[in-house]
Amino acid sequence: MALALNKILVAGANSNTAGAYFTTQTLIAPATVAGNVVPAGVYLMFPTLNSQIYANNGTALVLLTPANTGGVLISDGVNVVANSTTTANTITFLTVNGGLTANSTFTTA
Repeated sequence: MALALNKILVAGANSNTAGAYFTTQTLIAPATVAGNVVPAGVYLMFPTLNSQIYANNGTALVLLTPANTGGVLISDGVNVVANSTTTANTITFLTVNGGLTANSTFTTA
């Protein structure tokens, strides 16, 4: 997930291609109440059979998105979790393409 939502686009670029605004990200939704934490970011979530999203309301995890429902999802990387009502499955999200990983910092002599 990119830290900012602005991005230079290449016209006509499909998701998961160089210059595309969106890239896909997947997350395993286990069949446990605790689920797996959704990494920090802004996502478009596709409806996924038996997968649901919970968010912490300050007291407990509360159902936010019922099974088989998609939508826009914002996660802080701590308080939003995904789980499955049956066996573990994979949820697919679209998120902003973060581009290339920086392997060093800019320095001056």
